[in-house]
Amino acid sequence: MPKPAFLSLTAIASIPLIITLGNSMLIPILPVVEKQLGISPFQSSLIISVYSIVAAVFIPLAGLLSDRIGRKRVIIPSLAISGTGGLIAGLAAVFSRSPFYLILFGRFIQGLGAAGAFPLVLPLVADVFRKEEDISHGLGVSETANTVGKVLSPILGTLIASLVWYLPFFTIPLLASISLLMIAFWIDGSKSKTTTMTLANFAANLKDVMKREGKWLTAVFSAGFIIMIVLFGLLVYLSNVLEASYQIFGIKKGLLLAIPVGTISLASYLSGRFIGKNKARMRRTSLTGLSFVAGASIAMIFLRSLWFLLILMAIGGFGIGISLPSLDAILTESVENEQRGTITSLYSGMRYAGVAVGPPAFSLLQQHSTNAIFLASGALSLTAVLLIFFLIRPPQENACL
Repeated sequence: MPKPAFLSLTAIASIPLIITLGNSMLIPILPVVEKQLGISPFQSSLIISVYSIVAAVFIPLAGLLSDRIGRKRVIIPSLAISGTGGLIAGLAAVFSRSPFYLILFGRFIQGLGAAGAFPLVLPLVADVFRKEEDISHGLGVSETANTVGKVLSPILGTLIASLVWYLPFFTIPLLASISLLMIAFWIDGSKSKTTTMTLANFAANLKDVMKREGKWLTAVFSAGFIIMIVLFGLLVYLSNVLEASYQIFGIKKGLLLAIPVGTISLASYLSGRFIGKNKARMRRTSLTGLSFVAGASIAMIFLRSLWFLLILMAIGGFGIGISLPSLDAILTESVENEQRGTITSLYSGMRYAGVAVGPPAFSLLQQHSTNAIFLASGALSLTAVLLIFFLIRPPQENACL
């Protein structure tokens, strides 16, 4: 890959890496936050949920705006807003006697910024790179950066908070500034095609797109939603069981949590290389990956030791890792440029919704039965398999795919 293309891809990959770090590294420090602020576990979970819910709500608007004025013009201020939200939360923790609600406000602002940056990664890859092989590779690298952020998050969050509990909030503006500068200097904004579509015209066109392509779009959106529910639900379960059943805490816990997410990262990178421009291969890879997740989930019911659990989580992570870039590629390469930003933003909104739903849903299931978690994970994954199999036709059977 030529140097300018390498720099562009590095800049693009910095967005999911940094946005993920800015959220996920707060998860392992929530027990510390509870003690410092004197709040309940439910209240501390709002620090994560508020961010994800706000992002899911505002993501479609960011997609529409990016179609009108260009990706770069939306991403740069969004990264600045995200950094500002982290700064507000950090300053509240330092100077306020009752900082909880100010921290939530900061996380609200951070979620707004994330809504305008993270979901535009997919259409930006398609804007910057022209060859389908380069697009698939770029999507794989972007998913890899996202999962690398998840791998590093529990380790970095624990390390940084060991210095001062509120220091992770202050790393958010620092990380956002780095990504902002990369996008500003290494991305050619002129490559983004813009439209002058009004909101009314957009709604009509979106209705037309959904009427023509609604079946396979429903499958992709639903699969993305399901994958995030399963991924974050199982990670929360694993985090809880490592402490409650095996008394594993701190950095050791973070390293074990990194095992399944590490397999996602590796699989995402390899999948982006493997699928290329072959849309039939994208479909088969998604089906295979989600079948792995379903099988591993059901096997967890019968194989309950720690190492079997970690191995099966890694297998499921591999399945998720090869599925996500394939779904991304199906979406970005099958939608016209005029609707690409909006459609991919709706897809990202569904993924954020899955992030918001997964942890509390699986936590409620765990109160009843551990097996219920694994059955739900398997059933959801199998549902995604069926949706893809029946609604995403092989290329020769579908003009779009």
